[in-house]
Amino acid sequence: MADRAARLPPLNALRVFQTVVRQRSFRAAAEELLVTPQAVSQQIKLLEETLGQELFLRKGRAIEPNEQAILLAHYVQAGFDEMAEGVRRISKTITRNRINLNASPYFATRFLLDRLSRFRDLMPDADLRLTTMVDLPDFVRDDVDVAIQWGFGDWKGLDHTLLRRDEKIICCTPELAAKLQTPADLAKLPLLHPLLATGLWGNVLAHLGVERSAQPSDMKFHDAATMRRATLAGLGVGLNSIIDAAEDLKTGKIEAPFGLEVLHDMPSQQVPGFYLVLPKSHRRIKSISAFCQWLVAEDWASDQIED
Repeated sequence: MADRAARLPPLNALRVFQTVVRQRSFRAAAEELLVTPQAVSQQIKLLEETLGQELFLRKGRAIEPNEQAILLAHYVQAGFDEMAEGVRRISKTITRNRINLNASPYFATRFLLDRLSRFRDLMPDADLRLTTMVDLPDFVRDDVDVAIQWGFGDWKGLDHTLLRRDEKIICCTPELAAKLQTPADLAKLPLLHPLLATGLWGNVLAHLGVERSAQPSDMKFHDAATMRRATLAGLGVGLNSIIDAAEDLKTGKIEAPFGLEVLHDMPSQQVPGFYLVLPKSHRRIKSISAFCQWLVAEDWASDQIED
């Protein structure tokens, strides 16, 4: 029984099985695979003998996959999809010099776009294609080679390198700032949370020595631009990035009620940042490796604002 569980069925039998599950017919599967119905039946019989259990309910000429077959079909399809993607990626690297990059929208607009011409100077023939998405992409499903992701560098199984910290400033409208005499007063006002790091405010409050539980008036936002607009609209106290804070402080639309330095000495592991993230195997592709080297070599140092 142990040998049976450890032994993988023949690949051709799995291919036939997947086609039968999709077609719900031996004859239709045979027509798709350009073989005889008898050949299909033999492969299904071989698979069932290898697994030690039946996979289809046979009702005359009609067949239906049973519960085990439906479960197996899910994993078989995923396996074939992975193999197809691997073949496609290998073929792609031979025929073109494409780099599919997904970047955090904030990083793309604030930092990356103004610097991309420097990479063009280094690799003018690179076929660089940029998409922007807040969430970490699925590198296979989304056809992404390299990502620049906001977070804390905790992506297991992926290669990640910090490009720059995203230090935050506690910001709010002058009307709300008037209610914040000490950090303890934050317990009385709604807080604006980044959806990708709902624990960030908790770390900030602990750093300031403030105890506060979640409140119904708190709000969560998926991206930095929406967080900034919510802060300007007076919906609560936000944790805004340095560049956004600098612009809005100059106009007087917001204030930093506890100053600009209050979070500077937070532990580095609690400060989010923008990271280069990719599967380690992608670095084997020459164009991707060169792009990663350029990203790491660039100066993405945090912008400073004066108190």
